[in-house]
Amino acid sequence: MHVPFFRPSITDAEVKEVEDTLRSGWLTTGPKTKRFEEEFAAAVGAPHAVAVNSCTAALHLAIEALGLQPGEGVLVPTFTFAATAEVVRYFGGDPILVDCDPVTLNLDLADAEKRLATARASKVVGIVPVHYAGLMLDVARLRDFAVRHGLWMVEDAAHAFPAAWRPSSSSAWQRCGEGTSDIACFSFYANKTITTGEGGMAVTADERLAERMRVMSLHGLSRDAWRRYEKGGSWNYDIVAPGFKYNLTDVAAALGLQQLRRADALRVEREVVARRYLDAFAGLDALELPPMPLDRLHSWHLFFIRLRLETLTVTRDLFVQALGERGVQCSVHWKPLHLHPYYREVYGYTPEQFPAAAAAWTRLVSLPIFPGMRDEEVRHVVESVWSLCREHAR
Repeated sequence: MHVPFFRPSITDAEVKEVEDTLRSGWLTTGPKTKRFEEEFAAAVGAPHAVAVNSCTAALHLAIEALGLQPGEGVLVPTFTFAATAEVVRYFGGDPILVDCDPVTLNLDLADAEKRLATARASKVVGIVPVHYAGLMLDVARLRDFAVRHGLWMVEDAAHAFPAAWRPSSSSAWQRCGEGTSDIACFSFYANKTITTGEGGMAVTADERLAERMRVMSLHGLSRDAWRRYEKGGSWNYDIVAPGFKYNLTDVAAALGLQQLRRADALRVEREVVARRYLDAFAGLDALELPPMPLDRLHSWHLFFIRLRLETLTVTRDLFVQALGERGVQCSVHWKPLHLHPYYREVYGYTPEQFPAAAAAWTRLVSLPIFPGMRDEEVRHVVESVWSLCREHAR
């Protein structure tokens, strides 16, 4: 049996919505993108949403709107994808890498305090936390940290829709994007919790930031440019800044509209798979399983295990290879940034500077998890992992 790492959940509703768009004659940014923005903003409890063609674009626009200057520093987890740090470099800023919490793999605020104290950048102005795998950080602690140090905060929430947290068992859930930061940036890439194929969204409570991101997402054209093909619109517009080409199309937004309406159900389907894994592997000493705290609503974008290599005769890489040979397609999220040539050579980072991330990375495996995953596929993953652990037990 072959179990893919991910398989998108597309229904007739998505197909019909896209077909309707194709037949409408309006394919690029238009009425469906506007609807998608409005409905997504409502879904996360944010006043403003700007749809773009990737989460990377959303992060780029967010940091531009907040005014990052060359030589300024931004705290970024080393345990993240390339985009989180590279958008800081786009402006000549310095990503100040931070180690991860050894349990959640989210950014470690205690380590962030230390990095802030020793930062080489002339001034540290912001922080970009990542909600790893879809498990939100403690937003109250994040906000307190940012306020105490005078930092703006942009959430890399690529994994975290729909996700939420609550400060106590008696309080209401707070959704990711619901005033949790200055700007929160989401991803709709093909394997994300909802998809537009390629796409992203930036949400904020600040109208000024939203307007800046919207203008900069389409070449820095004045607001009138967005209405030039509507009834009563004008061909005339002004260039107010050297912007980018980041707008989302109506074709992509059409897919997103229907995915958004199924978002909660899709999250539940992922959680069902996650719980089956947690139950099935609970007695397997060779694995360390992901946390599932009661004060978090987990989106389960990823289900990661950590191998206890001292109990096994294989490396992580050989373990992943062996799973592949059994038809189970896995991945690894991620190689920490400080281990990549660019950050080693430019900033002189070494593995021992980030012990938690360096230790986790050699043990990590991301197992298949997606809505619509069949019972026999889950069983095959479980049986394959158990079989390998028995076969290579010390």
